[in-house]
Amino acid sequence: MNQKLMMTPELRQAIAILQLSALELSDMIEQEIIENPVLEIAEKEVDDPEADPVNENPKEQLDDYLNWDDYFNQGIDKKSEYMVVDDEKTTVEKFVKNNVSLHEHLEFQLHLAVRDEAAKRIGHYLIGCIDENGYLCGTLSEAADTLGTNEDRVLEVLNLIQTFDPMGVGARDLQECLLLQCQQKGTYTTLVEDIICHYLPEVAAGKYKAIAEKLNCSPQEIQQAVDVIRTFDPKPGRAFGNDQCSYIVADMTVERVNGKYVITVNDTSVPKLTINPYYRRVAVDADSESKKFIEGRLNSAVWLIKSIEQRRRTLYNVMEAIIELQQDFFDKGAKFLRPLVMKKVAEKIEVHESTVSRAIANKYVDTPHGLVSLRSFFSTAVQSSDGSQDVSATKVKQKIKELINTEDSSDPFSDQALSEILCQHGMKISRRTVAKYREEQNIPSSAKRKRY
Repeated sequence: MNQKLMMTPELRQAIAILQLSALELSDMIEQEIIENPVLEIAEKEVDDPEADPVNENPKEQLDDYLNWDDYFNQGIDKKSEYMVVDDEKTTVEKFVKNNVSLHEHLEFQLHLAVRDEAAKRIGHYLIGCIDENGYLCGTLSEAADTLGTNEDRVLEVLNLIQTFDPMGVGARDLQECLLLQCQQKGTYTTLVEDIICHYLPEVAAGKYKAIAEKLNCSPQEIQQAVDVIRTFDPKPGRAFGNDQCSYIVADMTVERVNGKYVITVNDTSVPKLTINPYYRRVAVDADSESKKFIEGRLNSAVWLIKSIEQRRRTLYNVMEAIIELQQDFFDKGAKFLRPLVMKKVAEKIEVHESTVSRAIANKYVDTPHGLVSLRSFFSTAVQSSDGSQDVSATKVKQKIKELINTEDSSDPFSDQALSEILCQHGMKISRRTVAKYREEQNIPSSAKRKRY
């Protein structure tokens, strides 16, 4: 005799559905409708007194066939009455953008610029050797051997391609890419050329004084030249591609109405499901094998509908708990975000911590202070300097960013200085933690932020 947890397919499906965002859930439902003939999309409700009451109440229709599982034995509570999305609200349009690839863009320019068929053949080959970042792969000698021509002819066509849009395309290395853009933008100077050709590693390390000593000029002149170089794109081809733009759609909306926060679960993009009544009639007179198949499909359909409703109810409960525990954030803004762990929310709504983790995965909420990831409401605590209360790590990161944005660029704050200032503001944090939070926000060190 032993005890073990059995993960049924239905339970695994419910867990997977809870983790899906609204758009992902919509795609999954469309696939289920294709695979399960019992499922169909419910039509919008109309005021028709002659409408079939069976179609208006799918739960009663399903109860004729199946026993509801104890896993979701809590039922639909009164909160579900408020978990309604206004159908009149327009959803975010799914824009379809036919992106032109880099190769197509270059081929079009080649067609307009070249009439000679031999040169066009070389151009097609070279464009085919350009990678997604806009750099030429391979050597001119390899291209010449493959095409049966000389390197000078290949170089002539390559020089033409390097004048195409985007600027810097067709370069063989980073230095050539930056020099091409420098010449085409009209910002070419001897100092800029020297830095590009010989001192890019020093620029990345912020060693402007060392570069100035070697080039016999001032650090200010080096920094001005570097500012010009930073306007160039080191990967000119990355603006092109076949990937479509992705959009974030809020899974929930929180609005302040008459001093209270109203939660709306945004599921307008999720089709409303029901059971096709045809299979109810067929199951009565069907043979045992057909009846078994239909009952299996009905079971699957019911569980899917239950799982979707359970997901909706769980999202509502989690959001309701977050609002209560992060009241200052919703009242005053992101600066007042408090430390919060998932366990506290789980205890409040009486679910397992893993359920909260799955519920907030890939979910966003539209708040009075903007679109926010649900996961951003949960952060570790940093002890205050007086030990009276904890401060969220998110708030510390925001404070670090504010201090750096307002610092004197000629004398930027070191990590140690930031640590001491934060301590004065009631945030006890070490220098190493400051460096960690700074790097997480992609903020360079004080040496690289210094302006001469």
